Amino acid sequence: MLVLGQRRREGALRKSHAGYAWGYLEGSVLLNGGAVMGRGGLPVEVTAAPLRTVRPLMLRGVYANPEKELVRFMRAGLVTRIAPGTYTAKPDTVPPDRPWRPGVEEAAMAYATVQYGPRVPVLYGIGAARFHHAIPRAIGVVVVAVPQQHRPVVLAGGGRVLFTTTDVSRLEARFEQSSLGGFLVTTPEQTVVDLLDRPRLGGLPAEATAAAGVLADLVDRERVRALAARGSRTVQAKVENLFCDEDGREG
Repeated sequence: MLVLGQRRREGALRKSHAGYAWGYLEGSVLLNGGAVMGRGGLPVEVTAAPLRTVRPLMLRGVYANPEKELVRFMRAGLVTRIAPGTYTAKPDTVPPDRPWRPGVEEAAMAYATVQYGPRVPVLYGIGAARFHHAIPRAIGVVVVAVPQQHRPVVLAGGGRVLFTTTDVSRLEARFEQSSLGGFLVTTPEQTVVDLLDRPRLGGLPAEATAAAGVLADLVDRERVRALAARGSRTVQAKVENLFCDEDGREG
């Protein structure tokens, strides 16, 4: 994968050695001597996880009943459930008593990262277009590119994640930051090519086509052409038609 920008080190998960000091967690049953607590009263196994997101099985070395503990954290306002069996810690700046959910794109990438690991899934197609502000309104679907097949997932806060199986190493992507941490997003140039190549992926072809037009004014056209040259003649022709149409509107 061609990843643009400086690589940032993911926070490593640390082993547990200390006990709790928070009253609402007094009923917790801990393994291996306890858990190291991070900011906000959560163990570092949660706060230091990629995109602050975990599944119960990731905490089996810390708790006798990790599902129960995650439900406790959720009731205490420290985490939110973003999808079945998947929990995300609130940003440290969000108080426990304030309702909060990640955006649809963030939630989709958090879920995908738990499934495939950090720096593997890539926000793609209309999901990437939305991230690049080429689709102004909120949409109810996100597309994520992954190396192995995965069924669609309905997010707890609303929205649907579609997974497209592809060789993610061939995608031009950048490591972008969000309130939860970093994840890969196709570059604007790659996004134009993907939108033109598969406008119906995600079920919003009109929005995909319009987003490609918005990005056409912002991208490096020669880079778009180079990326399109890896694909079919059909997508190359679509790229040229897009640029011709945009030049005609400007004229």
